[in-house]
Amino acid sequence: MRPGLDVAAEYQAREAADRGEDLDEGDLYDDVRPALSALRQLGVRVVIAGNQTVRAGELLRGLNLPADLIVTSGEWGVAKPDPGFFQRVVEVAQAAPGATLYVGDHPANDVFPAKAAGLRAAHIRRGPLGHLRGAAADVVAAADWRIDSLTQLTDLVRA
Repeated sequence: MRPGLDVAAEYQAREAADRGEDLDEGDLYDDVRPALSALRQLGVRVVIAGNQTVRAGELLRGLNLPADLIVTSGEWGVAKPDPGFFQRVVEVAQAAPGATLYVGDHPANDVFPAKAAGLRAAHIRRGPLGHLRGAAADVVAAADWRIDSLTQLTDLVRA
C-alpha cells in the first residue's frame, strides 16, 4: 500500500465501480455447511466471527449458513488479536470462556489470543496461514486441538 492511502475511500471507489467485495458459495470450503449443520444438530451454538468488513458480514449472512450468528470485526469495531474481540466472542457465545471453542488458522490472530482470553482453541491447518507455523512448538503447545477439517469438530464435541 502506498503511504497515505485512504483505505475507506478506496473501498468506496471500488463499490462505486461495481468492483466491491463479493462472496458466494464457491468461496466456502467444502466442509463448512456439513460441519456447521452437524454441530447445530448436536445442540452447539455456532457463531462465525472473524476479521472482515461490514460488507463481508452482509455477504456471509446472505449465504444462509447454518450458524446462530455471523459477525465481523468491522461490525464490532475491534479486530483480532485485540483482547476486546475475544471478549465480544465470549459475550455472543453465551457460554463461559472455558466452554467456548474458537477455531482459527492463524496462530498470532486466533490461537494465542483465544487462549489468553480463556477460550479453548482449535488450530485448523489449511491455507497458507494454517500451514505456515502449524507445526511450531508454541502453536502445538497452545492449541487444545489441531484439525485439518471442520468436520473433525463434531467428534471433539462428542468427546
